[in-house]
Amino acid sequence: MIGLYSYTPLLCVCVCVCFSVFLSPPPLLLPSPQADICHAYQVLHAHGVPDDHIVVMMYDDIAHNEENPNPGVIINHLKGPNVYPGVPHDYTKEAVTPENFLKILTGENMNGTGSGKTIQSGPDDYVFVYFADHGAPGIVAFPDKMLSAKKWNEAITKMHQENRYKQMVVYVEACESGSMFDKLLSDNINVYVTTASNPHESSYACYMDDSLETYLGDCYSVNWMEDVDNLGTTQTLKAQYKKVKRETTTSHVEQYGDLSLDSEELEMFMGSKNSGPAGYSEPQPVPQARSDAVPSGDVPISILTHKIFKTPNEWEKREYEQKLLQELQLRESVRQTVKTIVESVVEPEAVDGILHKPASPVDFDCLEAVVDRFSSACFPIGKVDYALRHVYALVNLCEAGIPSDKIMQSINSAC
Repeated sequence: MIGLYSYTPLLCVCVCVCFSVFLSPPPLLLPSPQADICHAYQVLHAHGVPDDHIVVMMYDDIAHNEENPNPGVIINHLKGPNVYPGVPHDYTKEAVTPENFLKILTGENMNGTGSGKTIQSGPDDYVFVYFADHGAPGIVAFPDKMLSAKKWNEAITKMHQENRYKQMVVYVEACESGSMFDKLLSDNINVYVTTASNPHESSYACYMDDSLETYLGDCYSVNWMEDVDNLGTTQTLKAQYKKVKRETTTSHVEQYGDLSLDSEELEMFMGSKNSGPAGYSEPQPVPQARSDAVPSGDVPISILTHKIFKTPNEWEKREYEQKLLQELQLRESVRQTVKTIVESVVEPEAVDGILHKPASPVDFDCLEAVVDRFSSACFPIGKVDYALRHVYALVNLCEAGIPSDKIMQSINSAC
């Protein structure tokens, strides 16, 4: 999301790039990233950022999905307000691509795609970018492709070189989101970033709704947005970071870039209008508990387990048990496929390390090539989230110096 505010030139971009109905054997409604994005829009809108200064990119397959028992309604916390009304549909469905995301950031012509809105910013503008999706070491996933940390940081550098902002703040919700900026983002180009997790861990979903039988939000995201809902935008970036880091107990919230910017107030990036308590339709109490949080990659299993224990109908119970079995079988297939790929390109004594050690990508040319091949030949990482959990093994192969051609040949053979 990107947005601009009147007295302070401001631009805001909200991006949710994932399908919310995953195509792993049980198709499941997983609304949390899109709910996060819709909530973020409402936060900016409530604080005076006009729609023509906001760009929203999301797949938009939740509000009117046949699995949604409340058509047109998306909520981001338990008994919360509907955050879907009014959200701009700038880029949806097939327009949700990494190429378009980077074009939006760098202000390129969209040539008739979507609304055509991009960040037309200059040297006096304050830019806020919020990204929510699924990730893995060195990448974030889009429905059909992935975006590497290298390309995102190159786009940021290009924006700096072209004087497209005065200061820029980026919030990222994704597993291993710290890997998108760790040791990559310069600390002298007026960009400040916080991420939901460090480079080696999952981010977490929260707010399991018993009636909807799904998770409504993600811990880092709801923590920063509910903080603004409650306290407004007159606090500093540092104050919010410390609070969100303290309240996000399931992962390690990190910060990158120019940390001196954390003395700036949120209103410079999120609008300064005094909106009062957030309700969007009417004031709502903001829940604080996060005891139901689960790793984002385990959400499908958690939802199916919940359905199995909740339903009194024996036929439905058996159906959910079958879907859970299918999900577990898919995961085993992913694990075995990755193991086969690794075993075919390294010596036996190196296999265990490749399969289990944390990954820190450096060779992004190799990473981009092999992940793209793995996604197209084996498991589409934008639609089978568990496949993302094993990208680290491919990263480790690249960092071990295995040529990308050899890895891709192994991928082709395994799949």
